[in-house]
Amino acid sequence: MFDLPTGVFKDNLIDHLRIVSWEASEILLNFSQMLKSPVYKKEIITSKNNEDPVTLADLNVNNLIIQSLNNNFKDFEWNILSEENVKIKTSRLNKITNTKWLWVLDPLDGTRDFIQGTGNYAMHLALNYRNKPYIGIVLIPERNELWISDGEKVICETKDGSTKDIKFSRKKNLNDMTIVTSKNHRNENLEILINKINFKEKIIMGSIGCKIASILRGESDIYICLSMPGKSCPKDWDFAAPEAILKAAGGAITNLDNEELSYNKSNFNQGGVIIASNNKQSHSILCRQIKELIEKHDIYPLLN
Repeated sequence: MFDLPTGVFKDNLIDHLRIVSWEASEILLNFSQMLKSPVYKKEIITSKNNEDPVTLADLNVNNLIIQSLNNNFKDFEWNILSEENVKIKTSRLNKITNTKWLWVLDPLDGTRDFIQGTGNYAMHLALNYRNKPYIGIVLIPERNELWISDGEKVICETKDGSTKDIKFSRKKNLNDMTIVTSKNHRNENLEILINKINFKEKIIMGSIGCKIASILRGESDIYICLSMPGKSCPKDWDFAAPEAILKAAGGAITNLDNEELSYNKSNFNQGGVIIASNNKQSHSILCRQIKELIEKHDIYPLLN
């Protein structure tokens, strides 16, 4: 387990994160509405890189969260790693990440879905302790959902303070499961693997946070991320908060060898094959079965 820095009380911290998350929700929802206008859309998208777009929504939420943490929790032994700040402050990364406690922020996970208007976008915020995520926030504005892990349990709240139930389906056999997979980051090798497994159903959506939430709701059972060597792959800020909420709820997220994800590497990459499932008890079996299929059909270059 972990201890918060001296002077930080968990309940107070969670209450603060709850308040600032709903402020972020308002920002994201407002920009989402503005994107429907062609006039505003040109102004909101600040970087038109199709692989890695940036919007004013990303930047506004980024500033809100960082300023809120800095203003309300001064002089504590933690730093903040943000996707947006990495893009502009790479020279300071060693200083930022060399800490026992590290906030890991993705102000807008699923930016392309946000621009496309699918509603499948989220804000991720996690507090990592010794490079492992414990406290986690996954905010899904379009569904009025705020998923909160306090390191021990998970709750899902709506803006009015009511809660939603976690409904793991608990299916254990791959062929009976529903897989949730990416909308904008699909690749041929992953499609081959999915077809070989022959899942009962496939759901397509953006944002890793949205995918993990779908597992928590019982709408899907498993998520597989497969990044080919030399190609782009997810980063720490894509997985930290979703991992915190999934693990605290009783699910699991690991690499193909059932090993915990490793955070705070020099490039922040989360490459290879990553599997998230609805049951930590049977997760190792799923990993082994999927690895056997990958080896049998030569789908991914595994290191022996």
